[in-house]
Amino acid sequence: MTGGDATVAEQLAAVSADAWDHIAMTLTRLTGDRELAEDCVQDAFARALVRWPVDGVPGKPMAWLMTTARNRAMDRARRALVEAQKLRLIAREAAREPPDLVADAELIADDRLEMLFACAHPALPIEAQVALSLSSLTLLSAAEIADAFLVSERTMRQRVFRAKQRLRRVGAPLLPREQDLPMRLPAVLHVLYLMFNAGYGGIGADGPVHESLLDEALRLGRVLVDLMPDEPEAAGLLSLMLLHDARRGARRHQREFVPLFAQDRSRWNRAEIADGLALADRAARAGRTGPFQLRAEIAACHDSAPSYAETDWWRMSLLFGQLARVDSFASVIPCQSLAVGSADSPEVGLLIVTGPPGQKTAGPDDGRHPTVGGTPPLAPRYQLLPGIRGYLLRLSGLLAESADAYREALDAAASIAQFRAELLGPRASFEAS
Repeated sequence: MTGGDATVAEQLAAVSADAWDHIAMTLTRLTGDRELAEDCVQDAFARALVRWPVDGVPGKPMAWLMTTARNRAMDRARRALVEAQKLRLIAREAAREPPDLVADAELIADDRLEMLFACAHPALPIEAQVALSLSSLTLLSAAEIADAFLVSERTMRQRVFRAKQRLRRVGAPLLPREQDLPMRLPAVLHVLYLMFNAGYGGIGADGPVHESLLDEALRLGRVLVDLMPDEPEAAGLLSLMLLHDARRGARRHQREFVPLFAQDRSRWNRAEIADGLALADRAARAGRTGPFQLRAEIAACHDSAPSYAETDWWRMSLLFGQLARVDSFASVIPCQSLAVGSADSPEVGLLIVTGPPGQKTAGPDDGRHPTVGGTPPLAPRYQLLPGIRGYLLRLSGLLAESADAYREALDAAASIAQFRAELLGPRASFEAS
């Protein structure tokens, strides 16, 4: 680094103490997205390190940084809008030919939901459908979308690029006909679930870092249930989101994340819980059980319990066992092990996450239902897994092994602040299920 570069770096460091938080909070108010704001501030400081040694330090450094960060945020928002508009133009153009394949223009009244169904084109594998939807219709970065799929950012960028190329070569219209909706529904449900989790799971100092996505997922979930009232999985997903969102006000206290077991349940939204339970019951009456219905029933076990200690762990362990057989989502098995550990013993819970695939765990001798094993392989770097393993090891008295697992969990954790709170009581991991 030259002397001039060092001087610029020093001046930038002096400005950053006041500028960083001020600019981030201003952008958060403008965009409603704390994480996007932080990314744009970081980009502005990086650009300053490149430009200031060449152009000179501006007379008003903070104003320069604010303008650069704001322009970056506008670019990202514009890019998301342009992607959505491009997809809509492609869909409308394709829908003009042939006439017998034209989708009913009034079939899906909500533009954003319509584009989710357009992205869920059967010419694409479901992973590509979901990735394309998140990339085109949200402000999530490629890295954030990659994290949701537990793949590298490069892999995710390639997946989205190939999906776009494939859609350009599709001859049939992208917009679905009414009879196509059920076939495209699974991808749309998965997108809404990931949107909701991006807001609900990303807890920052001032609340969810993607709260706008959380609210949009709830809105679209309601529109989807109105559009497809006879689809139990649509009702199951909306039920799941409502039952989790009902706890939003209790998940933070004095800017700190509050694990589920420590939450003040009097702060839960009882109206949302009632709506969520009614939707879960409605979905169950259809007699076609799916993964979102099972997740909603698990959430209902928590929301219906008077206290954490009075949770029906046996029912939850059985529900997680059913879910593990129909859903390969990475959090299922770790959370199943916690339910089993609470219903039976920590040692039996450990068998779920450490035993060989296909091993059945033995139930107690008191006539209660045995716990369910036979779990699929787990993603080795999924941060929830070592944290839960550490918790169960600690309860089993294996303190050295527990400490090793906790260290592994911290290394893998995407959100250190939230995970530090979860380490105080990893039972809170159920809240993400």
